[in-house]
Amino acid sequence: MVDTWANDGKKTDMTPRWITVVAGALLREDGLCLMQQRPPHKHHGGLWEFPGGKVEPAEIPVQSLVRELHEELGIRCEIAAAAPVAFAETPPLGDGLPIVILLYNVNRWNGEPQALEGGAIGWFTPEEVLALPKPPLDVSLARQLFQNPILPAHGPCQAG
Repeated sequence: MVDTWANDGKKTDMTPRWITVVAGALLREDGLCLMQQRPPHKHHGGLWEFPGGKVEPAEIPVQSLVRELHEELGIRCEIAAAAPVAFAETPPLGDGLPIVILLYNVNRWNGEPQALEGGAIGWFTPEEVLALPKPPLDVSLARQLFQNPILPAHGPCQAG
Protein backbone atom coordinates (compact mmCIF):
# COMPACT_ATOMS: atom_id res chain seq x y z
CA MET A 1 0.00 0.00 0.00
CA VAL A 2 1.18 3.52 -0.80
CA ASP A 3 0.17 6.42 1.41
CA THR A 4 -0.41 9.85 -0.09
CA TRP A 5 -1.86 13.04 1.27
CA ALA A 6 -4.88 14.81 -0.13
CA ASN A 7 -5.01 18.59 -0.54
CA ASP A 8 -6.90 18.84 2.76
CA GLY A 9 -3.99 17.17 4.61
CA LYS A 10 -5.83 13.87 5.14
CA LYS A 11 -4.11 10.61 4.36
CA THR A 12 -5.55 8.71 1.38
CA ASP A 13 -5.19 5.05 0.47
CA MET A 14 -3.33 4.44 -2.80
CA THR A 15 -3.60 0.66 -2.80
CA PRO A 16 -3.69 -0.47 -6.44
CA ARG A 17 -7.23 -1.15 -7.64
CA TRP A 18 -6.15 -2.91 -10.85
CA ILE A 19 -3.09 -4.40 -12.55
CA THR A 20 -1.78 -2.43 -15.50
CA VAL A 21 -0.18 -4.49 -18.26
CA VAL A 22 1.37 -3.31 -21.52
CA ALA A 23 1.67 -5.24 -24.76
CA GLY A 24 3.28 -4.55 -28.11
CA ALA A 25 1.95 -5.28 -31.58
CA LEU A 26 5.23 -5.54 -33.49
CA LEU A 27 4.30 -5.00 -37.12
CA ARG A 28 6.79 -5.59 -39.92
CA GLU A 29 6.72 -3.74 -43.24
CA ASP A 30 5.39 -6.91 -44.92
CA GLY A 31 2.26 -6.70 -42.71
CA LEU A 32 3.13 -9.61 -40.41
CA CYS A 33 2.63 -9.29 -36.66
CA LEU A 34 4.71 -10.95 -33.95
CA MET A 35 2.85 -13.10 -31.43
CA GLN A 36 4.29 -14.93 -28.44
CA GLN A 37 3.12 -18.30 -27.13
CA ARG A 38 2.81 -18.57 -23.37
CA PRO A 39 4.90 -21.31 -21.74
CA PRO A 40 2.82 -24.41 -20.86
CA HIS A 41 3.34 -24.08 -17.09
CA LYS A 42 1.97 -20.51 -16.89
CA HIS A 43 -1.63 -19.27 -16.67
CA HIS A 44 -3.14 -19.49 -20.19
CA GLY A 45 -0.23 -21.80 -21.10
CA GLY A 46 0.04 -22.61 -24.80
CA LEU A 47 -2.10 -19.64 -25.88
CA TRP A 48 -0.73 -16.85 -28.08
CA GLU A 49 -0.48 -13.25 -26.91
CA PHE A 50 1.02 -9.90 -27.75
CA PRO A 51 4.39 -9.69 -25.92
CA GLY A 52 4.62 -7.44 -22.87
CA GLY A 53 4.12 -7.48 -19.13
CA LYS A 54 3.21 -5.64 -15.95
CA VAL A 55 3.87 -1.96 -15.44
CA GLU A 56 6.15 -1.38 -12.45
CA PRO A 57 5.17 1.36 -9.94
CA ALA A 58 7.96 3.75 -10.97
CA GLU A 59 7.24 3.43 -14.73
CA ILE A 60 4.83 4.99 -17.14
CA PRO A 61 3.29 2.37 -19.46
CA VAL A 62 5.40 3.05 -22.55
CA GLN A 63 8.62 2.82 -20.51
CA SER A 64 7.44 -0.53 -19.22
CA LEU A 65 6.76 -1.69 -22.77
CA VAL A 66 10.30 -0.82 -23.87
CA ARG A 67 11.71 -2.72 -20.85
CA GLU A 68 9.46 -5.76 -21.34
CA LEU A 69 10.24 -6.08 -25.06
CA HIS A 70 13.95 -6.08 -24.24
CA GLU A 71 13.53 -8.66 -21.45
CA GLU A 72 11.20 -11.00 -23.37
CA LEU A 73 12.44 -10.64 -26.95
CA GLY A 74 15.95 -9.17 -26.70
CA ILE A 75 15.07 -6.19 -28.88
CA ARG A 76 15.51 -2.49 -28.24
CA CYS A 77 13.01 0.14 -29.24
CA GLU A 78 12.59 3.82 -28.58
CA ILE A 79 9.56 5.27 -26.84
CA ALA A 80 8.81 7.26 -30.00
CA ALA A 81 8.38 3.98 -31.96
CA ALA A 82 5.39 2.95 -29.81
CA ALA A 83 1.91 4.37 -30.29
CA PRO A 84 -1.15 3.36 -28.24
CA VAL A 85 -3.77 1.60 -30.34
CA ALA A 86 -6.15 -0.34 -28.07
CA PHE A 87 -6.94 -1.47 -24.55
CA ALA A 88 -8.86 -4.28 -22.91
CA GLU A 89 -9.86 -4.99 -19.34
CA THR A 90 -11.27 -7.79 -17.24
CA PRO A 91 -14.54 -7.17 -15.42
CA PRO A 92 -14.10 -6.09 -11.79
CA LEU A 93 -15.62 -9.33 -10.49
CA GLY A 94 -14.33 -12.40 -8.73
CA ASP A 95 -11.06 -12.93 -6.92
CA GLY A 96 -8.02 -10.80 -7.52
CA LEU A 97 -7.54 -7.42 -9.08
CA PRO A 98 -8.92 -6.57 -12.52
CA ILE A 99 -6.36 -6.39 -15.34
CA VAL A 100 -6.10 -3.54 -17.84
CA ILE A 101 -3.93 -4.20 -20.92
CA LEU A 102 -2.71 -1.26 -23.00
CA LEU A 103 -1.70 -2.29 -26.54
CA TYR A 104 0.90 -0.27 -28.45
CA ASN A 105 1.75 -0.49 -32.14
CA VAL A 106 5.55 -0.82 -32.41
CA ASN A 107 6.86 -0.21 -35.91
CA ARG A 108 10.64 0.14 -35.35
CA TRP A 109 13.08 -1.82 -33.20
CA ASN A 110 16.69 -2.95 -33.18
CA GLY A 111 17.58 -6.64 -33.15
CA GLU A 112 15.83 -9.83 -34.19
CA PRO A 113 13.10 -10.89 -31.73
CA GLN A 114 13.84 -14.13 -29.86
CA ALA A 115 11.77 -16.13 -27.37
CA LEU A 116 13.90 -15.48 -24.25
CA GLU A 117 11.36 -16.45 -21.59
CA GLY A 118 10.16 -19.81 -22.90
CA GLY A 119 7.29 -20.50 -25.22
CA ALA A 120 7.66 -19.59 -28.88
CA ILE A 121 7.27 -16.60 -31.16
CA GLY A 122 6.00 -16.36 -34.70
CA TRP A 123 5.10 -13.87 -37.41
CA PHE A 124 1.48 -14.00 -38.57
CA THR A 125 -0.86 -12.24 -40.98
CA PRO A 126 -3.68 -10.26 -39.37
CA GLU A 127 -6.11 -13.07 -40.30
CA GLU A 128 -3.84 -15.65 -38.66
CA VAL A 129 -3.50 -13.50 -35.52
CA LEU A 130 -7.29 -13.28 -35.26
CA ALA A 131 -7.57 -17.09 -35.61
CA LEU A 132 -4.85 -18.03 -33.09
CA PRO A 133 -5.99 -19.40 -29.71
CA LYS A 134 -5.49 -16.45 -27.33
CA PRO A 135 -6.39 -15.38 -23.79
CA PRO A 136 -9.67 -13.40 -23.76
CA LEU A 137 -8.06 -9.96 -23.44
CA ASP A 138 -5.72 -10.66 -26.37
CA VAL A 139 -8.76 -11.72 -28.43
CA SER A 140 -10.25 -8.29 -27.76
CA LEU A 141 -6.98 -6.50 -28.52
CA ALA A 142 -6.50 -8.34 -31.82
CA ARG A 143 -10.05 -7.50 -32.90
CA GLN A 144 -9.50 -3.83 -32.08
CA LEU A 145 -6.14 -3.78 -33.85
CA PHE A 146 -7.21 -5.53 -37.07
CA GLN A 147 -10.98 -5.18 -37.40
CA ASN A 148 -11.74 -1.58 -36.44
CA PRO A 149 -12.07 0.90 -39.27
CA ILE A 150 -9.46 3.65 -39.16
CA LEU A 151 -11.01 6.75 -37.67
CA PRO A 152 -9.97 10.30 -38.51
CA ALA A 153 -7.09 11.49 -36.32
CA HIS A 154 -8.75 14.85 -35.66
CA GLY A 155 -11.88 16.77 -36.34
CA PRO A 156 -15.00 17.76 -34.46
CA CYS A 157 -17.18 15.22 -32.70
CA GLN A 158 -20.68 15.12 -34.09
CA ALA A 159 -23.78 14.16 -32.17
CA GLY A 160 -25.99 11.57 -33.89
